[in-house]
Amino acid sequence: MLWRLMGAAVTSLLVVGSGFAPSAQAASDTPVKIGVLGDQSSVYSAAGGRGSVEAAKLAAEDAGLVLGKPVEIVSADFQLKVDVGVAIARKWYDEENVDAIIDVPFSGLALAIADMTRTKKKLALFNAAASSELTGAKCSPYVAQWTYDTYSLGRGPTSGLVSRGENSWFFLTNDTVFGASLEGDASAAVKAEGGTVIGSVRTPTASTDFSSFLLQAQASKAKVIGLVEAGADLATVLKQGEEFGVKSRGQRFAALMATIDAIHGVGLKDAQGIIVAEAFYWDQNDETRAFAKRFYQRMGAMPTQVQAGAYSVVNHYLKAIKAVGSKNPDKVMAKMRETPIDDFMSHNAKLRADGRVMRDLYLFEVKSPKESKGEWDYYKQIAVIPADKAVRPLDQGGCPLIGQ
Repeated sequence: MLWRLMGAAVTSLLVVGSGFAPSAQAASDTPVKIGVLGDQSSVYSAAGGRGSVEAAKLAAEDAGLVLGKPVEIVSADFQLKVDVGVAIARKWYDEENVDAIIDVPFSGLALAIADMTRTKKKLALFNAAASSELTGAKCSPYVAQWTYDTYSLGRGPTSGLVSRGENSWFFLTNDTVFGASLEGDASAAVKAEGGTVIGSVRTPTASTDFSSFLLQAQASKAKVIGLVEAGADLATVLKQGEEFGVKSRGQRFAALMATIDAIHGVGLKDAQGIIVAEAFYWDQNDETRAFAKRFYQRMGAMPTQVQAGAYSVVNHYLKAIKAVGSKNPDKVMAKMRETPIDDFMSHNAKLRADGRVMRDLYLFEVKSPKESKGEWDYYKQIAVIPADKAVRPLDQGGCPLIGQ
């Protein structure tokens, strides 16, 4: 049954490039093949989903021929089931010549794939997985964590709000590996700034009713309700929070894992004033707007930080393959670490030895309806958290690769 589900979930797309092929590249017997393993049908599908596939295709098209052949993109929906995702990843690596897997918005699945990469010597370049364990004790020489992690997301809104006196917190936390990891990192950040964590409650994925959890948060009297939710779950919490009058009673929401699709789904009336931390926003500068325009033409929506990360990681990966003239995973990863990451969302970012990309994080406040100039004009930037503050110090993660 599992393999039948997999067969139904997997699609394949051949990306025909522009024809640019540097003479230094050696021809390969098989094309570079990238698997986009994501949620295409549930709560995280708008944040990544088909948009991540299209972003990967854009990067492949921009790369042109790589090792003499068009890049091949395959995609699959793991249906929010770790066992389904593991089976797809294993089949891709073992039987279908997939060289690298990207996306993976489930930290439990990402950790399982990361473990797989050590023995199979295939790459996993995660633009969606958040657990900081991926570059900590569970790090792999064949893994990159591209966009964010729970350490950076946990310190994004928390430090700024605590320093402004909003120093008591209650967490609504998705009951997953991702949720536990992000709540832990955020709680540590609140306490490090002198704040207090009054309590927390675990919530199920893809719930339609968060009322009992919101009542517990209200009863806590915490100044800030930290939302460790993502995708459609975040949108549902925000909508129901407005119905419960959370903000009108003096409590503030801080969305620790926000993507712009969730704000779009809620609308500015209900989302205004929320503090979010993201690695990318489509309207930051001319470069981000140019990419967003191309993406919008395909998807009819502005790109999220996850989808921007999908383009960025594929772009950098393919540049590294061209530079070394080979798909050899050790040589390619070495080149990816050696070369600064330079694209519309990353300027002089670096891939560290533990697999974490050193990049800035941006703090935004969601605009009011009066402040917005139109659809998708949702954020105003209030701070830049530089990479050396946003990313966990290299010597604190416990990655066994460090010092080797």
